[in-house]
Amino acid sequence: MHFRPLHDRVLVRRIEAEEKTAGGIIIPDTAKEKPMEGEVVAVGPGARDDAGRLVELAVKAGDRILFSKWSGTEVRIDGEDLLIMKESDILGIIETTAELKKAA
Repeated sequence: MHFRPLHDRVLVRRIEAEEKTAGGIIIPDTAKEKPMEGEVVAVGPGARDDAGRLVELAVKAGDRILFSKWSGTEVRIDGEDLLIMKESDILGIIETTAELKKAA
């Protein structure tokens, strides 16, 4: 099945957090918080402004993002747990150092 979000919505796959701390302590599942980092799977075409023009989204499929803790609606698509959220729930895009060097 193929899913395409509508308007300014984004389909996100959570990226699981590390199971160990920097000191090597293993964190049990019951103590873990849901990760607030994810990968954009699909994006909608964008929202409409007051004049009716389409405003494209700033994120694209494949972007690594940070989102607010309680944002999004959890859905199950093809057996995979994903989130659907509005672009405004996304706090920012995580760029790797290689991407930053190319931009400079």
